[in-house]
Amino acid sequence: MYDVIVVGSGASGGAVAYRLVQAGYRVALLEKGALLTREDFSKDELAYCRRDLVTPNLQEEYHVIEQKVNGVWVATPTFKSQWSFWNGNIVGGSSNLMSGMVHRMHPDDFRLKSKYGEIKGANVVDWPISYEELSPYYDEVEALVGISGCVEKHPFLPPRKEATFFQPPTKENALVKEFDRSCHSLGITPLVTPRAILSQPYAHREGCLYSNFCGSYGCSSGAKGSAREAFIVPALATGRLTLLPHTHVKKLHTTKEKVTSVSVIHTKTNKERELKAKYFVLAAQAHESVRLLLNSANRFYPFGVANSSRELGKNLIFSGGGVGRARLKYSKENSSQFEAWMRRGLFVNRSILDWYFVDHWWDGYFKGGLVEFMFESQNVIGRADTIAQEGGKLLWGENLRRSLERGFTQEKSIRFEIFNDWLPHDDSFISLAKEHKDKYGMPVGKLRISGHPLDQKVGQYLAQKSIKILEEMGAKEIEYRISDMPAPNLIAGGCRFGNNPKESVLNKMCQTHDIDNLYVADASFMPTGGSVPYTWTIYANALRVADGLIERLSKG
Repeated sequence: MYDVIVVGSGASGGAVAYRLVQAGYRVALLEKGALLTREDFSKDELAYCRRDLVTPNLQEEYHVIEQKVNGVWVATPTFKSQWSFWNGNIVGGSSNLMSGMVHRMHPDDFRLKSKYGEIKGANVVDWPISYEELSPYYDEVEALVGISGCVEKHPFLPPRKEATFFQPPTKENALVKEFDRSCHSLGITPLVTPRAILSQPYAHREGCLYSNFCGSYGCSSGAKGSAREAFIVPALATGRLTLLPHTHVKKLHTTKEKVTSVSVIHTKTNKERELKAKYFVLAAQAHESVRLLLNSANRFYPFGVANSSRELGKNLIFSGGGVGRARLKYSKENSSQFEAWMRRGLFVNRSILDWYFVDHWWDGYFKGGLVEFMFESQNVIGRADTIAQEGGKLLWGENLRRSLERGFTQEKSIRFEIFNDWLPHDDSFISLAKEHKDKYGMPVGKLRISGHPLDQKVGQYLAQKSIKILEEMGAKEIEYRISDMPAPNLIAGGCRFGNNPKESVLNKMCQTHDIDNLYVADASFMPTGGSVPYTWTIYANALRVADGLIERLSKG
């Protein structure tokens, strides 16, 4: 019997487990994937980006994605589309593979409905907590995870306690000088992007080695603030954490009032057993935590555990927005600068918040978003695949050779990512595809994905603003794509928290309204996602949830 069982070892699960063992409690941390150490990580593009080294085989475990095509909902298993919704099934979860760009949500993100009122066709609500309640945990995460950055002044930056970041920013490529110049000439304020990456050694972790491969790869130096490095490694050192890799949870067993045990299967031996604890915390990523609750339906909860409200799975959200890119090309005029721009490994590290909230006599009054600028991925195969095409056709022979040489030696691609709210609405939710089962015999999750029309409108607005910076820099071949096909690495909602048990699954402490000893700590609690990546907020909220659980445990 453990004090707490945590299902999932990513950003939320790792943080919860860390906090609990630091307080003296015995915790079992369950992870369906393997434990990979720094020594196991490599920069193998084939393994990490084109094969399933850190994610399940889609023929064995998959999802069904439902999208509207020509006015009709069409369901496609991901083993057919290859659009994987697995995000790093290893100890530490997808936090191992993040690029490390992190931002706090703004205080007004917690009160979106109060600020903008009802939005037609959207289920926007205010959060049951405020920024002020979460702010101390943002502060704490900054030190525990190791966030590097530079405190600057901007009207849309959230307030903070400390005058400096935990560490100074990571090293920057010389291109930022041209980027900053272009922004200032347009009256735009460039900001240094905070990163969950150490710029200097700290505790058991090294500083960044600037290997040139960050996003999609594990960190061989420990500089990246993954849940594994920041929370699980020190938690294991206490002797109170039992880490169980290769352990997949199939079902929760409950009475009407509490969870009594979980059924697990070892993914290598197929041996099944039950585990018991006083409290249970789900942290398996939003869509998988919802699937587990739905698959655990019983006579007390026929529509899924903790689903008396019938809200479980609803209001699935992602990050709205899109991506853009452009090429900076070598010329006699920029030859002295270009060599410095081509230096590998150093970051661009620039964010634009000028359009986070829009209140303009011509453009209107609406919630905007964040734009991140960075170099394109340094994946050689992916870059070569793009360079090897012209006008949608593959190049061959001498034309291919010249194009590859030019692309790798005389051009530097810069890209931007747009983050704006994905508004929750009735046609974005998670259910079960009961006719489809994974290799463990459990129905897979069905994700209906549909963006609200306003999401794309805002994305287009931000893209048009962003390309002006690239034009000012003299970039060529500028293009962008705004889509309602979201990136699967930012997924939230499905277990919305709130004060009304009839309209939410969780209370403000992320404890289920229905079951006293069951919590959900991953991003599924979020009613809205803000216009930033979720990671910092997930870490912060997980510590808050753990503190609430510690208070209950301390009372016996």
